Amino acid sequence: MTSLFADSGPAVHVAPAPIMHLGGLTITNSILWGWISTVIICLVMILVARRVTVKPKGGLVQFIEAGVDFITNLVESGFDDKSRGRRYVPYFVTLFFFLMLSNWLGLLPGIGEAFHRGDNPLLRPFTADLNGTFAAGLVTMLVVYAASIRESGGPIKYIRHFFIGSPLNPLYLIIGILEMFTDLTRVFSLSLRLFLNVAIGEIVIAVFSYLGHVVAPVTALPFTLLELFVGALQAYIFTVLSLNYLAIVANHGHGSEGQESLTEEPLPETIGLQSGRA
Repeated sequence: MTSLFADSGPAVHVAPAPIMHLGGLTITNSILWGWISTVIICLVMILVARRVTVKPKGGLVQFIEAGVDFITNLVESGFDDKSRGRRYVPYFVTLFFFLMLSNWLGLLPGIGEAFHRGDNPLLRPFTADLNGTFAAGLVTMLVVYAASIRESGGPIKYIRHFFIGSPLNPLYLIIGILEMFTDLTRVFSLSLRLFLNVAIGEIVIAVFSYLGHVVAPVTALPFTLLELFVGALQAYIFTVLSLNYLAIVANHGHGSEGQESLTEEPLPETIGLQSGRA
């Protein structure tokens, strides 16, 4: 009896595979492509920076400039005090372009199943590796925590913002502890969201490439174009969420200072009474 289905399917590798060893360090295929992608991104950005002029140019330069302006406005609008937001523009612009271009570079021909070292692909997208996205999420949240402590005025004030009332109240204490625990899980939510979207897109492209056989570029093209949009969208979401985590703390601390200054200043009626008594 002839089987209606193929006996084998497309090769899908979700976990990274070791490619080489440098001393005691294991280099996986995703780390290798991540290093190569970083070099490419740095070279592209240096080239663009040297071509930026007062008069707008087209092509790649205009695309990068538009992206920088977009993220800059996004960061400044997230803070009540725009001067505070400008401090963090360089980091969030770098984060957005690194993630977006890393997602896009993972879609290049030859990345994935095209070349093998043994039974494993030689190169894999950096953001399709949970280790890579977890590293990005961990570094980002460390930056957010450090900036949040500075914006709050110190570690004690930063921890205090998790409690809606006095920590001596058992209810407020439990709520505050839960808020702190939820805050720590943001590293995993950021990394898992990015990893799953990129990895699932890689699997979908591999499946339709397998189904297309000799016309694989045609069958995979619509999903590759879709992944270009998804890659940019996920970089944007990652950046926006990270920005919101910081802006909430910064705005809360700044608002508290404003409220304290208002309460410390005497009201007009009080001033009048005091002057009358005098």
